[in-house]
Amino acid sequence: MDILVFLILVLITISSILIGFFLFLKPALAIQIQKRFYEKINWRIEPISMAREIRNTKIMGLFLLFISLLAISYIVIKSIR
Repeated sequence: MDILVFLILVLITISSILIGFFLFLKPALAIQIQKRFYEKINWRIEPISMAREIRNTKIMGLFLLFISLLAISYIVIKSIR
């Protein structure tokens, strides 16, 4: 595997791991950031149930973290061969 491609893939997966941790650890802040973004493009979003939205955001963060760890494991194993 070309070293540049390897480094780009590792950078993407590390970024995904960090985003996954952020979504899991700070779901309310992630929701506020999303709301502010949508207000800038002239949309207003409000969750029907904030408790469910926080729970779902935490689950999404764990899922992203898990998939990213699988991806980086695959990349490392592929690069060793």
